[in-house]
Amino acid sequence: MSALFAIGEALIDFIPQTKGVKLKEVKSFETKVGGAPANVAASVAKLGGKSYLISQLGVDAFGDLIIDTLEDTGVNTSYITRSNEANTALAFVSLTLEGERDFSFYRNPSADMLRTAENLPEQIQPEDIMHFSSVDLIPSPMKDTHIALIDKFHEAGGLVIFDPNLRFPLWPDKALLKETVQTFMPKAHILKISDEELEFITGIKDVNEAIQSLFIGHTEAVIYTEGPKGATVYFKDHTVHAPGEVVTVEDTTGAGDAFIGAVIYQLLNKTQQISYLKENAYDILAFANQVGAYTTTGKGAIESLPNINDLKLRFS
Repeated sequence: MSALFAIGEALIDFIPQTKGVKLKEVKSFETKVGGAPANVAASVAKLGGKSYLISQLGVDAFGDLIIDTLEDTGVNTSYITRSNEANTALAFVSLTLEGERDFSFYRNPSADMLRTAENLPEQIQPEDIMHFSSVDLIPSPMKDTHIALIDKFHEAGGLVIFDPNLRFPLWPDKALLKETVQTFMPKAHILKISDEELEFITGIKDVNEAIQSLFIGHTEAVIYTEGPKGATVYFKDHTVHAPGEVVTVEDTTGAGDAFIGAVIYQLLNKTQQISYLKENAYDILAFANQVGAYTTTGKGAIESLPNINDLKLRFS
């Protein structure tokens, strides 16, 4: 059975109990386990796939909460290390009336940033999948750990997926963020990029031209997401679009992570995964759109993720 190996941050999101106010005006929060790689691993596990998270947490109550939540969801936590050198990362969130988010992060540094390349998976199978984003690519031991895992996947013939998932408050130097993302994109076989990120990353206004510029290095497919408008997968020679789902949005936190987790779930245990994606692109995107949309109907990411039966009840 093939598995997802998601690498990067796991943190606590403090979600406001009141929408439509600035972060400085929020009076009370709810704690929710989050972090893009953790959300993606949880999405795969909740749907019935096998997933691991490679990260590091502080020796603190927040780290305990993350471990408990991930294990309850079905994520294998054997590659999560603990450190006394830094605390578990925190993120405070404010929500607009439409459920859109603004973040303030507390990680200077956080334990995940100090994760070294020790205790990585020894054997990678060609059907295994790696997922990562840009949050933990800032100069740190964790950036080097990403490179080590990517190298392992390339050597084994596994599939690498990169979702930049830009978080500008974490990068005081926007030019360094852009340069870092551009350096890592060619290492991935599949890129997942949102409509809010594309022009910043490429410097190109025209969508088609911008996406075509990304087909360098290992990249064979680009999944372009547009929120409620749906998603499009671009290959070098054709595109496939699937419209979004109409739901009442409570909180968009983790929707993109749930989406790519659903794509990964459908590619697990498949040989020739890019070919499978090409042959089944519409169905894969339509299913992922349902998973992403469902996640927006609750607060936080992991607790709002659906299983297969939830989707049948909601979208049948």
